[in-house]
Amino acid sequence: MTDSPAGSRTAERHRAFRRFVTIWALLGGALLCAVVLVNTGSIIGAALFTANETGWLGGALPHWMASPILGDFELTEMGVCIAVFSFLPYCQLTRSNVTADIFTAHASPQWVARFSLLASLVALAFMAILAWRMYFGMLDQREYGYTTAILLLKHWYAYLPILASLALTVLAALVTLAEDAERA
Repeated sequence: MTDSPAGSRTAERHRAFRRFVTIWALLGGALLCAVVLVNTGSIIGAALFTANETGWLGGALPHWMASPILGDFELTEMGVCIAVFSFLPYCQLTRSNVTADIFTAHASPQWVARFSLLASLVALAFMAILAWRMYFGMLDQREYGYTTAILLLKHWYAYLPILASLALTVLAALVTLAEDAERA
């Protein structure tokens, strides 16, 4: 980066973007924790339901306390999917994606920089295509009115944070592409 005002503004924008992407990933992690809690509550509720119904607890627990959480698998399905996509921008920005270092172990720094540039370009293209197609998938889900079986949640609602994650990943790929172009 340069010491010019434009260079410092760009650096500040990159830092702000990195902070936002980190917070986005942490929100995905919090969602994943919530999914785990829902599943834990459902398992405990199912165990208490069985114990209550078989007389082991003497029927002492109220129904709301001794029952599995309805639609827990639906919440798990949507929550895990949203969480996984929320990690993609962070992985791209921190270069934490899977790499095949065996090909670059003995390469010169110049070739490693070129391979990184190519990887950022591929990530940008792939994420842009994925965002484009997921957008139309969301429109189809909304048009057909698909819902989950038990909770009747509309499928297309899950696409909104997923599309936001894909847009952030495209921006992250642009940032890494610019960094790689500067290095190469």
